[in-house]
Amino acid sequence: MGEAIMEAVAELIVKDLSKQVNIHAQYAIQFESEFEVMKRELNLMRSYLTEANRLKGNNNSVKTTLSELQELIYEADNVVTDCQIREDHLRTKGNPSCLLLSPKEISFRYITGKKLTGLNKKILKMHQKLRTFVGPITEQSRGDENISRRIRWTSHIFDQSEIVGLSEDTRKIKEWILSHSDSLHRVGIVGMGGLGKTTIAQKMYHDRQVNVRFQKKVWVSVSQTYDELLIMKGILKQLNGDDSGTDKGDLLNRILEALSHKSYLIVLDDVWSIDDGWWDRISRGLPKFVEHNCCIIITSRNDDVVKRMGATESRIHRPRLLDDEESWSLFCKFAFLSTKGKCNTQLEEVGREIVRKCHGLPLAIKTTGGMLSSKPHSLGEWTRICENFREKLVSDSESNISVMASLQLSYDELPAHLKQCMLCFSIYPDDHEIEAEQLVRWWVGEGLVRGDGTETATDVAFGYLSELVSRCLVEAVQRRSFDGKVYSCKVHDMVRDMTILVAEDEKFCSFNRGRNIATVNSRHLGVSRETTFQSLYGNSKLRALLLTTTNYIGFNRRIALAEIKTLRVLDLSCVKLDKICMIDLWQWITSLKRLAYLNLRNVANLDEIPDSVRKLWGLQILVLRECKELKMLPTSITTLPRLAILDVGSCPSLSCLPQGLSRLSNLEELYGFKIPSPATTEAYRLSEVVTLTQLRVLHLDITEESMVDDKELDALKQLELLRVLSINAGDCENKDIIRKLDNLSPPTRVEELYLRHYLGETTPAWINPISLPQLQYLCIEDSRVLNHMSEIFWGDNEANWNVEGLCLKFLPRLEETWETFQSAMPSLKYLEVGHCNSLKNFRCNVEGLGYWTKPEEEEQNKGDQDVISCNEGGNEGEFDDMH
Repeated sequence: MGEAIMEAVAELIVKDLSKQVNIHAQYAIQFESEFEVMKRELNLMRSYLTEANRLKGNNNSVKTTLSELQELIYEADNVVTDCQIREDHLRTKGNPSCLLLSPKEISFRYITGKKLTGLNKKILKMHQKLRTFVGPITEQSRGDENISRRIRWTSHIFDQSEIVGLSEDTRKIKEWILSHSDSLHRVGIVGMGGLGKTTIAQKMYHDRQVNVRFQKKVWVSVSQTYDELLIMKGILKQLNGDDSGTDKGDLLNRILEALSHKSYLIVLDDVWSIDDGWWDRISRGLPKFVEHNCCIIITSRNDDVVKRMGATESRIHRPRLLDDEESWSLFCKFAFLSTKGKCNTQLEEVGREIVRKCHGLPLAIKTTGGMLSSKPHSLGEWTRICENFREKLVSDSESNISVMASLQLSYDELPAHLKQCMLCFSIYPDDHEIEAEQLVRWWVGEGLVRGDGTETATDVAFGYLSELVSRCLVEAVQRRSFDGKVYSCKVHDMVRDMTILVAEDEKFCSFNRGRNIATVNSRHLGVSRETTFQSLYGNSKLRALLLTTTNYIGFNRRIALAEIKTLRVLDLSCVKLDKICMIDLWQWITSLKRLAYLNLRNVANLDEIPDSVRKLWGLQILVLRECKELKMLPTSITTLPRLAILDVGSCPSLSCLPQGLSRLSNLEELYGFKIPSPATTEAYRLSEVVTLTQLRVLHLDITEESMVDDKELDALKQLELLRVLSINAGDCENKDIIRKLDNLSPPTRVEELYLRHYLGETTPAWINPISLPQLQYLCIEDSRVLNHMSEIFWGDNEANWNVEGLCLKFLPRLEETWETFQSAMPSLKYLEVGHCNSLKNFRCNVEGLGYWTKPEEEEQNKGDQDVISCNEGGNEGEFDDMH
């Protein structure tokens, strides 16, 4: 096992043990001393991991010892986790001293004590082996290492879309596209991975002159694991056509109909093979003889593929490598973020040497620059990195190997906690768009991320993801404009190849020809259409299972998966099961004692949660969003001591939450809290929310039947840690409810506020800069009667909004001017407006979808020119609210 996981997991275990020693001093005889021994030995052994990993390539004994240590650390993590879960459960029982005498507790304590004693003996033996291999490490060297690890990475807002050295490429291709007289012509862009093929195609796709030429545009990401049916459906979806059904002939006819008598541009990105005839079949569905010019752009690593797809030699572009100055310019944009690309002259010579080792490959240059941006800008540090970089290069002539060396270097330079997070990308198929929410909740559920007292574990995880994006190892596909929060992401196929190599070496998961597969030794599994579970028989290591490209697993109590009891993360979102399978599924789920993250979003036939959910003592995250048939939650859900996130949003059949929810003292995020009607006597009410003192995110749903008592209006104000408040008023026309909403008292520290389907003629009085002094983002949507903002909304000379992002959508009667908003919100940086036809003088489209971004200081000095983007069909990659 590599340093990535061993050091990170060992560090987390040590932190947990520190807490556990204090807790168990009260309840657990003998455990305290065993935990102290384990903590001491793991702390000492961490000092040797880096050097041991360096030696393992040439020393089989070291490699074997590290492999054995891997198993011990995972086993230790399991024992500590079991103790923590049991301790939290005992604490909820009120009188744990009595429970300590129960037969079950005595048995647990006896077995755990034996495990701890045995583990500590093995860990001590491993420590002695490593010390023999590596030699003694002084306390000073350990101290220096710890200091270097405490260097804080800082984020800088910058534009990663900066392009260097491609102007000639794009000029030539645009000339081909615009000057061609053929009715349908094809352009090929061919080269190795990371050369900028996709970037050039994207620039063409968004070019203003190109957009004027074509009436329809379609972007198809093909990749190695393409699916012909999904490609057809994807084309139809982008053409706003009917993509239902599975008959390929019928889908092709719809494509033909949608494109007939129209000029169109189709980009087929990352095509690897057409051997099975998929392109021949799809191309038959494209109009050939049309009165307009049409174009197909194909990017591939294979010259022969684009020729077979119809591109002639004269219309194949092969991007060149960047020259030295272009490479240096691109590198500076990423390596010197804090100085806006201006190089420290002391570092230029060694920096240029590092850049030369990237061989002009844009991906390698960006990745290396992103890595160096977070390293100390000292000559000694950069010289060390330069020398290490050179040793990793296998051959100067083999540029593909050089890229892998560059990516491997960036991975090696990640802190241990980011390395294990990075390996999680290996289970997803290539070119797969990953929901950031799924990813960060996986990290939290498995224990790869911990809260730090001031931030929740989820906040920390999103920070980790942003750091990976800033280091150019992960690409943000969709992110919120006003603060850059990542909503979805993916990794370049070469980065994925690199993570697979590392993941296999560290036994993070198992692969066969680049596909994540299930084996007896699998620890993490991404389930695809090709996944089979038979080989899981005997597996006692699996920690995470997530559906990636399928919604079917064929679950029943007889399959090998049903024998797995070690899962901490289970994401079955959108899985299709009948009601009989659902019974078997719940029997299995409730046997997973360490399960911390359970995602059953949009699962059909899920109409109830069994009372046996109470057995999941370790559950921290429960997602039931969009379960259309879910009617109720059991009261036993309120006994889960560790639950931090409960998401039951968009569950139309769910009328209320159960009484007793206030016992969830660790709850941090609550989605889909429906205010009940007076007739619902055993429901959780707004007044009880005051006990949820750790709550950071709250999404309220109000219906016509909802009742809010006057004494409940101050309940929200007592949630001092609340940062995100969303109120869905459900188009409720009940005047009493509207009056009550107008008189709510929100907590003053709210940073994001969402108000939807509110039928008041003016905004609630509490939405004002005095009541919400820390508000950064305001979103008001779907109110057909809202005419004006309340008078107090605008503040006064002494109280202005600190809002940086504003979203106004589907407010047809709202009559306000741009000048009033700009005056009241001087810090406003981003505006999104949609279907607000009565707004006046706004700097962007208000009838369709419009966007305004505050100009940067340099632009303001040139005349305060606004950067405006108006897009009738939406703005790709920009969303106002995750839910």
